[in-house]
Amino acid sequence: MKTIITYGTFDLFHYGHVRLFKRLKALGDKLIVAVSTDEFNALKGKAAFFSYLQRAEIVEACKYVDMVVPETHWQQKAKDICKYDISIFGMGDDWKGEFDELSILCDVVYLGRTGEISSTEIKNSLADNGAPKNQLTNGTDDDRLDNIDNKASK
Repeated sequence: MKTIITYGTFDLFHYGHVRLFKRLKALGDKLIVAVSTDEFNALKGKAAFFSYLQRAEIVEACKYVDMVVPETHWQQKAKDICKYDISIFGMGDDWKGEFDELSILCDVVYLGRTGEISSTEIKNSLADNGAPKNQLTNGTDDDRLDNIDNKASK
């Protein structure tokens, strides 16, 4: 069994997070997501809109995620790899090279980010004028919802 792990704050959960989890899950059998606690985010100088418990609940509800664990400190990653018998450590490519030392314990992969979306961009856009800056341009929301409904009914 191949087990994959990834880490992050996952605040303002969006389709980029879902796509990351889907791509990571496709690499193996089980996906564990370590969600940064509020205390750890404070140490990193970050503040999340949603609390750790809320973010963990949201992430856990994603169908690609098999298990959610708290991320409480930087040094935890190597311990988690051993504890959960991790085969693949995966992160977005904005972290490229930052965790290469873990390759002595498992495979380390950096996946490309989903373009035009990030929690930081959402926060900045809402702070600027309350409206999203990046709207999808392929059809209306109603068209996309119809497509989703049509696929679900098949």
